[in-house]
Order: sequence, then structure tokens, then C-alpha cells
Amino acid sequence: MTRMDWDQIGDRLYETGVDRGVLYIPNAAGVYSNGYPWNGLTTVTESPSGAEASPQYADNIKYLNLVSAEEFGATIEAFTYPDQFLQCDGTAEPEPGVAVGQQPRKSFGLAFRTQIGNDLDGSDHGYKLHLIYGAMAAPSEKAYATINDSPEALAFSWEVTTNPVAVPGHKPTAQLVIDSTKVTPSDLLALEDLLYGTSGVGGQPRLPVPAEVIGIFAATPPAP
Repeated sequence: MTRMDWDQIGDRLYETGVDRGVLYIPNAAGVYSNGYPWNGLTTVTESPSGAEASPQYADNIKYLNLVSAEEFGATIEAFTYPDQFLQCDGTAEPEPGVAVGQQPRKSFGLAFRTQIGNDLDGSDHGYKLHLIYGAMAAPSEKAYATINDSPEALAFSWEVTTNPVAVPGHKPTAQLVIDSTKVTPSDLLALEDLLYGTSGVGGQPRLPVPAEVIGIFAATPPAP
């Protein structure tokens, strides 16, 4: 056994950025069969909650800890959003260009990418794909301000809760993360073809369920 070392060349990793946002709207069967590019995505703040310990006492000692269920939530911030997101934000369009608020909110899926950097490659070392399922956006404030000598673009923000989906062999989850530095490039491309779509018939972008995502990478051993 060798003695461990810290901060070796190539091991100084970090994450940065957010891009390639995609909104997925489920169909009547709950399948995320339609994807739309989300331009202007600025921040996705992941906010897991729960997993709190509840100590139990017996025989005058701390007998065990019971841990509550963990839930996944997030905050999405953006300068704009796809028109298809209106139905997820409680807005209906009875006629093109006419918006009616305070309507039922539709659940959605989301994909976005963050960059992995290190001391050798900078921010181009790799990236992570974040897939979110069963998301529901809560009502949010929109502050419209006058244009002045220091103008700023209006930033939209949504608090998001999730409803987990099934994962074979594991507890249900609302999030998957795929690390490009740890998987086979051809498998990663196969997933991205599903997420972002391809040209030709049947190339509509969609969000595959966790079982399908895991199956893509199970077919080939991971890269060393």
C-alpha cells in the first residue's frame, strides 16, 4: 500500500457553469416524449431536503437513529424560458399571444450540463449531465423595474419540487447525474442523441427514464 498524496497534477478538479438546458413535457402516458431547448438558463440550485436523523432512546441510552426520507428540490433562474414552459408555470394560452394565469400547473423534466475542469485542461476536462424528473414549479415573483442608466435584464426564478420515479434495484429518485469522464464516449453520445434529438424521422428529443439511461451504460464497461 502506498502513502496517499494530495493535489497531484491532473487531480485538481472543480465544476463550473450551466448550459444546454432542455425542457421536457410529458405526454398523456407520462412519457417525456417532447424536448425543447431552454435558452437563457443562468442558475440551477439543487436543494435536497430531508434525510434528518430522529434519535430513538431505550434502556437509558441512544438506541438508534431513524432517518427521514430524502427529497430533491431546486431553484431555476433564467433570463427567458421556452413557450412550452407556460403550462408548467400555471399559464394557459386560449389564443396565440393571450396568456391566462392561475391555471393548473403541469409537471416537467429538465436536463442541463455543468463543466468539469482541472489544472491541466481547464474547464474542458469533461462535463456532467444532470437529468431531473417529476418537477413541479411553484408560483414565483416577477419584479418589473424602470429602465435607467444601469439597466438589467429581468431574471425569472422558480422554486421546484419533484416526485421521484422508479429506478430498478434502487429507491425511486428524481435526479440522475452522468459524468463524461467516467463513461464510454459512444454510450454518452447515444444518451445525448436521445436528449437532444437527431436529424431525420424519429429523432425527436426525449428524456429517457432512469432504467433506460442505466441500460445504455450497462452495455459497455466504463472507461478506466
